[in-house]
Amino acid sequence: MKQETVDLTKGSVAKGIIGFTIPLILGQLLQQLYNMADAWVIGNFADNTAFAAVSTSGSLVFLIVGLFNGIAIGGGVVISRYFGAGDEENVERAIHTNILFGIAASAAVTIAGVFGAPRILQWMRVPENVLPESITYFQIYFAGSVTIVMYNMFMSVMRALGDSLHPLYYLAVSSIVNVALDLLFVAGFRWGVAGAATATVLSQGLSVVLCILRMRKNEGCARISWRKLKFCGYMMKDVIYQGLPAGIQNSVISIGNVVVQTNVNSFGEYAMSGMGSHSKIEGFVFIPIMAMSLTMSTFISQNLGAKEYGRAKKGAVFGILSCVVIAEAIGVAAFNFSPYFVRIFAKADEAVGFGVIMQKTVTLFYFLLAFSHSATGVLRGCGKSVVPMVTMLGFWCGIRVLYVTAAVRFFPAFQTICWAYPLTWSLSSIVFLWFLVKTDWTHAYEKK
Repeated sequence: MKQETVDLTKGSVAKGIIGFTIPLILGQLLQQLYNMADAWVIGNFADNTAFAAVSTSGSLVFLIVGLFNGIAIGGGVVISRYFGAGDEENVERAIHTNILFGIAASAAVTIAGVFGAPRILQWMRVPENVLPESITYFQIYFAGSVTIVMYNMFMSVMRALGDSLHPLYYLAVSSIVNVALDLLFVAGFRWGVAGAATATVLSQGLSVVLCILRMRKNEGCARISWRKLKFCGYMMKDVIYQGLPAGIQNSVISIGNVVVQTNVNSFGEYAMSGMGSHSKIEGFVFIPIMAMSLTMSTFISQNLGAKEYGRAKKGAVFGILSCVVIAEAIGVAAFNFSPYFVRIFAKADEAVGFGVIMQKTVTLFYFLLAFSHSATGVLRGCGKSVVPMVTMLGFWCGIRVLYVTAAVRFFPAFQTICWAYPLTWSLSSIVFLWFLVKTDWTHAYEKK
């Protein structure tokens, strides 16, 4: 096989994890800058109504796209396991099954998003003055959802083979194009939210094309061939088994966040803008968290496939501790400089005030968020993706929704909503810590 892959079952554990994670961190940083470009351009070249419309997008986008992105992650776990075991035939089958599934999923996401978004936005109590622009943004975004779904599918396949560099390169190109198109469509043509959504779809589409060209040049089992695109029954079953819980988990979290956003919307457009500004800042916290979670899935899966159990445990400890320390350091900085960070996006003083309340409430608890996500990466890597799914269903959706729904009635303040996040992060962390310490997760595959 042409060496566009990286074997994480050999060499220094720390060096292997760091070397694999750094490109992912840079890629997540680019992705965050990518997302910030829409917010910054809209915030500076459109009005607060347009900014509020874009700000409400995160939860709903993740609700629909998150299901299929989670399945893509599960497919990556399957590919990593076969790759670690040196089974090239099944690596090839898993790659082509994942890609074909992504194509089919894109059609489902498009239909669900284009036709379902208006009703969901109304259910979320988006203010009447914001609703038309929110609908415009979502319908354009989901009309081009094939670019978003396939981008994540190809990224997952590449990472599963140990290649975290090429996704970084392609994301860099895509980010530059996105910023240029944002400025052209929004600042230049004055297309508002329609321009921001169009820029996102086109730039993501460029990433998909670059991924296809790269994987067509690979050799051996890492090369994609259109003739080999077909569903393999047992492979699809394995991908769904590993990925569906992750997809449901993503969607479940989004349901909880949609309910939270609905309550935020009831405080008006300035609260929506303040929450949106906080979300953009919090994206930087997710950079090392999501990068390490993805690394853990690949590292653990490859090493368990190679039966390197001790190495898998060492990698899990190193990865989780590193993630927790880095996330908390960012959280402390966000806590101390929150007014300055929020004002990057929100210009109205009222919106800044809401954003600062959110920052001051949640940022010092980012170590819990980091632990939950990195532990989830370990559990996905060992094939136990049902555990984080059930945990998130119970706490990040169930408890979060119950808390917000009940607490706001008794304490109708914006900060009451903010406390939903530290509370549910704490509960999930307790469950994950127990599972990692008390169960023999390293031999999970052998016990099936």
